[in-house]
Amino acid sequence: MKIGKEGMDLIEHFESLKLDAYQDSVGVWTIGYGHTKDVYSGMKINIETAENFLKEDLAEAESAVKKYVKVHINQQQFDALVSWVFNLGSGNFASSTLLKRINAKEWDDVPYQIQRWNRAGGKVLKGLVRRRSAEALLWQGKQWKFYDHPENAPELTFLDKRADEVEDIDIDPPF
Repeated sequence: MKIGKEGMDLIEHFESLKLDAYQDSVGVWTIGYGHTKDVYSGMKINIETAENFLKEDLAEAESAVKKYVKVHINQQQFDALVSWVFNLGSGNFASSTLLKRINAKEWDDVPYQIQRWNRAGGKVLKGLVRRRSAEALLWQGKQWKFYDHPENAPELTFLDKRADEVEDIDIDPPF
């Protein structure tokens, strides 16, 4: 299985394209669509290089999902997990309660487990809350593209209940 259009749209929406290296919210040098390997201050790339980095990074995320998920999942679920792994890494996925719940077919807990991973540098970030919400919705086969019209967003009952802890930190992309 390969990532589908919905998964690509989600990743590109949250990563956005940056052709000049920048430090993310925890100081990691990043470029392109969230690429972090061998990135340094002052680095510049073109769109073709950004797309090649994206393909490489997606291949790694897809491989991890295929390697660790031992049960059948559909395309939208696969896409949601590839986005999650793309952002958080295969090591986090391999040792996560999320993976344990998936492999145990505890489907009702998966959206919550996806959303638990909303911190960077020890702080809950609004951008990560939004991304994890979108991934949880995609996992469930629901519409996640509601940012331009939040009044159309489905009711999310499994969100992190600690909304008062969310830091108002501007991270890429701003919403």
